[in-house]
Amino acid sequence: MKKIFDNTQIAFALKSSDQLNASYFLFKLMALKPLVKIGTKIISLALQLNLPVESLIRKTIFNQFCGGINEEDCLKVVDILDTKGVSSVLDYAVEGKANESEFNNALQKLLKIIEFAKERQAIPFAVFKPSSFGRIDLYEKIGKKKVLTNVEQEEWSSVVARFDLVCKAAHQKSVPVMIDAEESWMQEAADELLLEMMRKYNKEKAIVYNTLQMYRWDRMDYLKTIHQTAQAEGFFIGIKLVRGAYMEKENERAEEQNYPSPICASKQETDLNYDTALEYITNSLNIFSIYAGTHNEKSTYYLMELMQQKNIANNDIRIWFGQLYGMSDTISFNLAANGYNVAKYLPFGPVKEVVPYLIRRAQENTAVAGQTTRELEMIKKERHRRIKDA
Repeated sequence: MKKIFDNTQIAFALKSSDQLNASYFLFKLMALKPLVKIGTKIISLALQLNLPVESLIRKTIFNQFCGGINEEDCLKVVDILDTKGVSSVLDYAVEGKANESEFNNALQKLLKIIEFAKERQAIPFAVFKPSSFGRIDLYEKIGKKKVLTNVEQEEWSSVVARFDLVCKAAHQKSVPVMIDAEESWMQEAADELLLEMMRKYNKEKAIVYNTLQMYRWDRMDYLKTIHQTAQAEGFFIGIKLVRGAYMEKENERAEEQNYPSPICASKQETDLNYDTALEYITNSLNIFSIYAGTHNEKSTYYLMELMQQKNIANNDIRIWFGQLYGMSDTISFNLAANGYNVAKYLPFGPVKEVVPYLIRRAQENTAVAGQTTRELEMIKKERHRRIKDA
């Protein structure tokens, strides 16, 4: 497989030298783990105390990883990315909500995004988190098969209704919708609900996509089980494949509550799990569609190789590659330049309310071995190229 991810001219074609320098400075800061740890706590505290830090956040980490404060802001970014063949997935990145009004607001946001996606080819998917439609504690109780109170039963009925409204709208407008995975203790209820949505709305093609976090050692078993169910009952399966974003929280909770951690014992096992799922899915594209969300170059090349071996066209609509906005542009833009389907996750929301997402991005870049180093190397390479060619 020809190596294509070192072409920084393609990767950063949309960035001015000033923007490139700003990204370099930000990733330099994120390479300092103690600074990230202290800085994220200071940001959270400053916002709690209503200190005037929003402008600073917006000019730095927000601009790097978010498309804007609302959907309309994002459309400018969508159009710019589209000039290079990179699509966008608008992600309302507001987290930690816990009442019916906020859940209904998230529902209306998503229905609006589905309308945008219907009108714009450059927005091929909608996406939401289960916790944006209901309390995590409620999902956990459902997953453990505990008896619900009458109030909780009404609350769960509202959650199911929100899922159904979104999946129905997605089906009617032929806009696939991805439902993100979250903490393992709430995922069983989400899995069961999404299976029902797939049965209902994936009869002609994959509209509803569940997300599998492959740092969990049980996800291959889930993948095989849902495959058998789909074969027996006659529906299609949409899968968003990621490694996972809650590893420290998962391991800490497992230790505190004295149960086996759901997380693979090593990074190598996670990588093998992810690549095994890629092979399994590409062997059954008659039923599966996949959004391969990864910043890992080896896994990306592996999926490209699998497609080549199986004579699957680069632009086969059943296979999408995805990265987060502001990260791994060397992967995204070079894939698009070579005719693959690529869609960047484009988070948006009021600055204050997307801070939890931004903190996770900073922590992820610090925690993932080599991620920040790779970003810095590529930006540095492009800066040198531009100076040389000037």
